[in-house]
Amino acid sequence: MRRRYREEKATQAAARLLQLRGGRMSYMKLIKLLYLTEREALVRFGAPLTSDSYVSMPYGPVLSATLNRINEPEMYEDGYWDKYIGPKRNYEVALKNPGAAVPNDQLSPAEETLIDEIFRRYGHMDRWELVKFTHTLPEWTDPEGSSLPISPDEILLSEGYSTEDVAEMKAEWDHAAYAASLFA
Repeated sequence: MRRRYREEKATQAAARLLQLRGGRMSYMKLIKLLYLTEREALVRFGAPLTSDSYVSMPYGPVLSATLNRINEPEMYEDGYWDKYIGPKRNYEVALKNPGAAVPNDQLSPAEETLIDEIFRRYGHMDRWELVKFTHTLPEWTDPEGSSLPISPDEILLSEGYSTEDVAEMKAEWDHAAYAASLFA
């Protein structure tokens, strides 16, 4: 069973990164920082942060639903994202109200620390440096103008997890997804 995409968590993670950057940044930079955060959460915690789908695209790996959220706002009108993050303009996204606090109730303290760490590690890079860096990740495959799915297994196996560890994690994700569906 696939876990449901967590727009609230993706929004709060994006808003935290935007706050760390002063409220505005290139959407490509944001999507790369979100992917690196999601990837590190998967490796470090054994579970995804947003349960988004991962895909290889010409400019590197991305979180598919989150990228769609940025690029096709009309498809998601009046969602949680829209309360806090404005539409893409001139290749940038920004907080709607940079001075106001964005809720963080969907993020654990460990996840907030991880987001801050990813920003410290990669936030100084511009979008093209991030594209070049994400092209070096073992799970990225050049899709030759299209997109290719990336399995969480690829990431975990490349980071030293055994096939048994990955199977156990996936079983836990399935149980969690089933439990969440009962209360949805």
